[in-house]
This record gives sequence, structure tokens and C-alpha cells, in this order.
Amino acid sequence: MIMRKVAVLDHPKKPETRELAGEIADFLIHRGVLVHRATSWESDMMAAFMPGIDLVVTLGGDGSILRAARVAAPNGVPVASVHMGKLGFLSEMTRDNWRTVLPSFLMGNYWLEERAMITATVSRGKTILGRQDALNDVVVGRRTMARLVHVKVSIDGSVLTDYACDGMIVSTATGSTAYALAAGGPILSPTLKNMLIVPIAPHLSLDRAIVADLGSTIELTVSTESEATMTADGQQEIVLENGDIVTVASCPYFARFARIQNRNYFYQTLVARLLRPDVVPSK
Repeated sequence: MIMRKVAVLDHPKKPETRELAGEIADFLIHRGVLVHRATSWESDMMAAFMPGIDLVVTLGGDGSILRAARVAAPNGVPVASVHMGKLGFLSEMTRDNWRTVLPSFLMGNYWLEERAMITATVSRGKTILGRQDALNDVVVGRRTMARLVHVKVSIDGSVLTDYACDGMIVSTATGSTAYALAAGGPILSPTLKNMLIVPIAPHLSLDRAIVADLGSTIELTVSTESEATMTADGQQEIVLENGDIVTVASCPYFARFARIQNRNYFYQTLVARLLRPDVVPSK
């Protein structure tokens, strides 16, 4: 599909992204493209203009991409990012090559990558406190005090075990290279339809990650004497109390990314970002 309407999103706390976003907008306008501008933190504004958008270009790090992807997913809009952050697992362009890469998207010379998302529903008795979508992960854990939380984990209605830990991560395949990796989880190819259940610093509890099918329903029941919290993608928070239940299931939407890299790019990026930071992945 040829791109005619593009949203360009900068990071509100990184002035250098706003400057470059202006250059990209001018570049697109001169080629007859209708451009919408916003920051990646303005979710309501993004949601308003997202229907009809052909491509979202974000500037920043992976956090900016996560915000954009969650808003774009219900409309099936693909995302491409100019890497201006740290790791850049999700990025497609750099500040040095965007002028040569972006025209390929405009002319339809790209492929689409779909990544599964998950939805967390927080319940207190019969009351639903909130519902959040996540591309990376849902984390349940202690909020402020340095005390363990107890989390009973059930999969499809069957109790797995009770954990005494700092927290529990339910991650997508995309999130397997984020917090779940730091907590000792395995690395999954990002297009796999799986969820990871990873305990954070478990104490005398099962200390191995569990790989579940994306079609599973995972319940996390919190037992704590102090406040706990549920976060989605590390950006959306709901405060939890003793007895609250976080139910995690597959999201009806998929995050879509416009790619021009080789289809095996993930493994090259993985080596470059984690093992050999001196290596730049080939495009």
C-alpha cells in the first residue's frame, strides 16, 4: 500500500526528537503526504486522527514505540520508528538513514510484521478497576515497601502455584527481551503466539519461567499487607489491594510494524544489542 497519510510522533521530553520530527514532516509534505503531528504521550490526540492513517513514524526509544503501537493497533495502522533511544529492538530507521528508508515505505516497498498483544483486567470482587493493553508485558508486584508479595497463579482455571516474590511478569514474545529477560526468562522470536510467566526474585518458590499459549487465560491473585501494583508496558499503572485479581488474556488486536529489513533481522539485532554492541545490524 502506498502511504498518503502519515502521523509523525516526537518525544515530549527529548527536544532533539521534535527537531527531527519537523524535518521528517517537511520531507513528507514536499512529497504530497498529509502529515499529522503529536507527541507519543498524547494518546487521546493520536486516537482521534488514527483512523485513516497509513503509517505512524515515532522518534525516540522503544517506550515511544510501545505507546504508539497500542493506539495504532485497533485501527491496524503499522508503525515504523527512527531510533533515538537506547536498545532499539523495535526500531526500523536511524537518524542517519531515514531519508533513504522512508521513501520505500511511501511507495509500498515494505513487509508487515504482526506481533501479539495481551490485555490485563483488574478486578476487586465484582468490580472491574480497569483494563489495559500491553505489547511488552503486564507486571504485578510490590509498590513501595521492600516486602514480598504473594501471588497465586492460575492458568485456564487450574492453579499453578503460589509465589512469594517481588512480583510476577506476564510477557508477550515481544516482551521476552525486556523485563522478562532481566528476570531470567527465555528469549522468544517476537512473532510467536505465546505468553511467558516469569517470577521476579522468587523466595522458596518455583523459579523457572513458564511458557503458555496465547489462547490461555492467566489469573494472578494478590495477597499483600501493603499496596501492590499492576503495570502494563511499564507505563500504565493500577494500584492493587489484598485479594485483587489480575486476569491476563490475548488482546483482540495485533501490533503491526512496517519493515524493510530482512525477515531474519531480529536475530541480528539481538546479537548487536545484547552481545556485541559494536556491531550495527545490516538493513
